[in-house]
Parts: sequence; C-alpha cells; structure tokens
Amino acid sequence: MSSHLTAGQRALLRAALEQRQHQLDRRLADHLGGRSRAEHTREVLTQDGDDAPQRESEREVDMALSDLETLQVGEVSEALRRLDGEGFGVCTACGTDIPFDRLRAEPWAQRCVPCEAAREQATQRRRT
Repeated sequence: MSSHLTAGQRALLRAALEQRQHQLDRRLADHLGGRSRAEHTREVLTQDGDDAPQRESEREVDMALSDLETLQVGEVSEALRRLDGEGFGVCTACGTDIPFDRLRAEPWAQRCVPCEAAREQATQRRRT
C-alpha cells in the first residue's frame, strides 16, 4: 500500500467512492427507465413524430448522457478495485503521490493536477 495515505484517509475515500457509485447507479437506472442499455437505445432510436428534428437533438443528448453516466460508473468501479492496491493515489503519468485533497475532491483521479492539466491541453489541441 502506498504510505502517503493513512487507513483513515483510505476509509474516507472508499466511503466517497461507494456513495458516488450508488448515486450513479440510481441516475443510470432512472435514465434507462428499468430497461437495459440496449433496450433503451432501441426505444430512443425508434421514436417517431412530427417533430423529427427536435427528437433528433433529444436523442443525441439522451445517448450522450447515457454514455457519460456509463463512463463515470466505470471510473468509480475501477477506483474501488484499485483502492487497496499499491498504485492507488499514485499518478499514472509521472509516478508521484496524488495529494489527498485532490483525491478527496475526485477519488477516482488517476493523475496529479499538473499531469491531468497537460493531458487535457493535449486533448484540446488534437480537437482543434
């Protein structure tokens, strides 16, 4: 286990991750209306009506929200799996310890602030 996090800090992070996972699970279940993701997608794509252009926009937003929620569930689940390992709380880019305050704000973080900022800037440059 990485020595920069105490057992108490790990317990706080575990509680925060579990709470976030439950929130995301509920949001995703509400969003999907009790259907599987495939069933929900099929229903959204087959909706018809006179307001087809408006529905197209709504479908895109709906699918984007579903994708984002699914991605976030995966990030939180992965963080819970890593929590007890040696690599949790260590930046995957530079290998330094991620400060507890950063982990408390975003317990699923895999990079320190400077490395995350550099990754986001690089991603933004590729988009433009």
